[in-house]
Amino acid sequence: MFSLSTPSPPRLAVLVLVLAPLMAAGGCSGDVGGLRSLGITGTAPKAPDAPAFVTETRREGADFLPVGVSAAPRPVRAKSAEGQKTLEAELEGARSRNVARGRAAESAGKAVNPAAPPAQ
Repeated sequence: MFSLSTPSPPRLAVLVLVLAPLMAAGGCSGDVGGLRSLGITGTAPKAPDAPAFVTETRREGADFLPVGVSAAPRPVRAKSAEGQKTLEAELEGARSRNVARGRAAESAGKAVNPAAPPAQ
């Protein structure tokens, strides 16, 4: 039988090793914390509201699906040939702008530090 009256040193060490983490965890609990008696709890700032674009794009009742349940398949909407050409032109234009900006930044860097080795 385990007795707490006069534990031997090895039992005392085991008791301390078992009870110390339990007491520390209990101190973090909201029900027994020392801060509750001081009136400090509940003074944290209110969480900020969600931005407008988040609240506008959320669907009503968009809860998480339970584990093992798949979402309903979405209909596939392929782009038309005209839409593909428009997208390709937009992406090509963006690539050209990025290349031009890179060349401008490279030339500006060379003007500032002419001794720098050329970038590869």
